[in-house]
Amino acid sequence: MIEINSFGVLGGDQRQASMAESMAADGYLVLCAGLEHVKGKNLKKAGWQEALKADYIILPLPVTRDGVTLNAPYAATELLLDREFFEMLKGKKVFCGMKNTLLKAGDYFKELTLLDYFKREEFAVRNAVPTAEGALEIAMGEYDGMIAGSRCLVTGFGRIGKVLSGMLKGMGAKVTVSARKPEDLAWIEIYGYTPVSTGKLSEHQGFDFIFNTVPTLIFDAYTLAKTAQGAILIDLASLPGGAECGMHKKKRDREKSASLFLFIDIS
Repeated sequence: MIEINSFGVLGGDQRQASMAESMAADGYLVLCAGLEHVKGKNLKKAGWQEALKADYIILPLPVTRDGVTLNAPYAATELLLDREFFEMLKGKKVFCGMKNTLLKAGDYFKELTLLDYFKREEFAVRNAVPTAEGALEIAMGEYDGMIAGSRCLVTGFGRIGKVLSGMLKGMGAKVTVSARKPEDLAWIEIYGYTPVSTGKLSEHQGFDFIFNTVPTLIFDAYTLAKTAQGAILIDLASLPGGAECGMHKKKRDREKSASLFLFIDIS
């Protein structure tokens, strides 16, 4: 039986803080660095160097957003993803989300034993729930009316698309869902949504909300002008998102019936 003595939880957000608190409640020694400004959690705070001495290291999702520093929005100080950091990780098992973001920070990180928890299907499925809930919270905050009775387009029928479509329907929205695969379009119809081919989005208008979950460009300038006119478009896809480059800025001009474009970082 392998004895696990200590974990070092580095960076991340409230999810990492809750995980660390839960692990500590199970009796593990959990050293937290980069979570100094998290409130309401019973965490054993440590410096970067101390936390990196733990037997197992848990890095955030994603590991980095800029390719230079650790993703640690609640940290008192930054942690550079440099060779010194790499040397302190050598010989350890390192758990992380979206490990490719770390590998792009330096070729030497390929030498590490990296276990990507974001690749676990059960994790990704459950992670779709808070993502969908967050999208709904933002939508309700930006819209003058009610979700019930509103016309909603969800582009993509993956994990987030499935969860979000169900939530919208449960709230009384009129839900249209786009997909490319014929089998997905069939499932969309069976679930009681209006199916639309992603390649024909420009033929459909009049939506109050558009929730994009497709991580490739499907809303070019032409499609945006046709489909998103007057709508609130919330882009939930991973960077660079699914809308025309330069459109991920929050803006609205009601007199010109322009749309509100929001890019939501879901990781």
